[in-house]
Amino acid sequence: MDAALLAVAAGAGLVGAVTGSLISRAAGRFPWPAGIRGRGLLAPGSAAVRPPVLEAGTALLLAVTVLGVGLSWALPAFLLLAVASVLLTVIDLRHRLLPNRVLVPTLVLGAGLLLAAAAIEGAWPSLLRAALGAAALFAVFLVLAVVSPSGLGMGDVKLAAVLGLFLGWLGWSVVLLGAVAGFVVQAVLALVLLALGRVRRDSELPFGPAMLVGAALTMAIAVT
Repeated sequence: MDAALLAVAAGAGLVGAVTGSLISRAAGRFPWPAGIRGRGLLAPGSAAVRPPVLEAGTALLLAVTVLGVGLSWALPAFLLLAVASVLLTVIDLRHRLLPNRVLVPTLVLGAGLLLAAAAIEGAWPSLLRAALGAAALFAVFLVLAVVSPSGLGMGDVKLAAVLGLFLGWLGWSVVLLGAVAGFVVQAVLALVLLALGRVRRDSELPFGPAMLVGAALTMAIAVT
């Protein structure tokens, strides 16, 4: 394996350890008052998850992202998604909510970073597919949310657009598999928790974490 790639992965892991701590602080302060940002969100205080769970998990996720995506211009966009995914997962598990203040910047910044990657690498077909993937998953999940509002919320619909952007960059088959994988992960998780007696048959589980895990597994398969 390329030494430069390993060095970048190691560096991303170190950054991820610090980022995981900051994510825990930010999630611990959720819901965020209007106007709070920057140092207000990340100031020392009660952590959402006991260390070193998020620190180690985020470090590993960023390192694996580097190794999977490689040293391409699209890498910053996928690192952004990895960080946002950790924050969204923690908040959704704790509050059953996917905040617009994370979803919208991730979508906008992710699109901008992929646009820059397409301009530098000439990967315009990938960018077009990413845009169409975001629109397609947004539309599909919006229909599902309208048909079954108790099963999907608008946060899940917006997250589908975010994931569609990145899945679309990798390919149409990845978009399809990534969307389906979320439902598979949710079903497996529900069965496991039911068998362990942690939930009842009528319990409602947040869907965001399953969507993120399903998309991550699909992307990992796609880039290997």
